[in-house]
Amino acid sequence: MTARSATVGPGSAAFVVGGSTGIGLACAIRFAQLGAHVALFARRKEPLEEAARSVRGVRRDSSQQVLALPLDASVATDTERVFGEAAERTGPPDLLLNCAGGARPGNFDDLPRDQLDATLRVNLHTAWNGVRAVLPHMKRREQGGGVIVNTASLAGLIGVFGYTDYCAAKFALIGFSEALRSELAPRGIRVCVLCPPDTETPGLAVENATKPPETRAVSETASLLTADQVAQSLLSGLSRRHFLIVPGRRARLIAWAGRHLPGLARRVMDREVRSAQRAFGSDA
Repeated sequence: MTARSATVGPGSAAFVVGGSTGIGLACAIRFAQLGAHVALFARRKEPLEEAARSVRGVRRDSSQQVLALPLDASVATDTERVFGEAAERTGPPDLLLNCAGGARPGNFDDLPRDQLDATLRVNLHTAWNGVRAVLPHMKRREQGGGVIVNTASLAGLIGVFGYTDYCAAKFALIGFSEALRSELAPRGIRVCVLCPPDTETPGLAVENATKPPETRAVSETASLLTADQVAQSLLSGLSRRHFLIVPGRRARLIAWAGRHLPGLARRVMDREVRSAQRAFGSDA
């Protein structure tokens, strides 16, 4: 991948934080299919190794490296050390995909006191640490440039009932990415934000366990996507050099309305919330 190219290809190196499941794994598989070396990072060793086996199974060439490196990316020093180990084996990374994240939706009054801190750690601090750790290695690339992709959410563009802490983290991640894009552009490093709607992943099953009816109603206004559909949208957005990548036609319409017709978007969501409250007898 050159400074002017958005295509992951043979000989390039892609780092994927949160690469053991879901969107991160689907993207890693796509990167490997295109011939890239892939380094997967995640906290749990067994799912990470299983993911690496899946990625190795789709390589174009047996010489492609697929690394599985356990990492809690919310710890800055660990992220710097493990990224260094990976870069020694794959060469300087061409692309970083920050895909660690998660949500435990609920009514604001019911959230544990420490939930905001936990949500910020997994959704914002991991991306911050990943960027800090990857930049010294991207600077080593002979052709310059590189691409950083931070995974936010449609809930990073529009406030959603039940996601107060999650929206706070994802809105912050988009603001971080906006500022970072401006700073890194003179160095030839691109920054993108991936904002998927609900996606069929293990993380969504965790969310659904605590999701209020109102949150479900609002979420259903955007279509449910597969992780591979999101991965394909990411590749398409990268090739078109988009900053904001929103997978799914309905999700793009909602994102557009949220930015250009915010009053209308809020009215539609409020209508869905009231409908759910009537159906479930909630007075939230």
